[in-house]
Amino acid sequence: MDITTLAALEGNIATIGYGIATLGPGIGLGILIGKTVEGMSRQPEVAGQLRATMFIGVAFVEVLALLGLVTGFLF
Repeated sequence: MDITTLAALEGNIATIGYGIATLGPGIGLGILIGKTVEGMSRQPEVAGQLRATMFIGVAFVEVLALLGLVTGFLF
């Protein structure tokens, strides 16, 4: 293999790696938001507190997605 083939292969692997890295935050957001809605339907009186906690959790999950993006650009 010559150097251009290896460079192209490295770029393709980074793209696939980022695609796989987005699965985790996607699943995490689905579970987080689903459980929050379930909690709100079971106890409507704590909906405000659950919503605030959910937004903090969403921020942490989104950090994982951004970390995967930055890692894809660095390597």
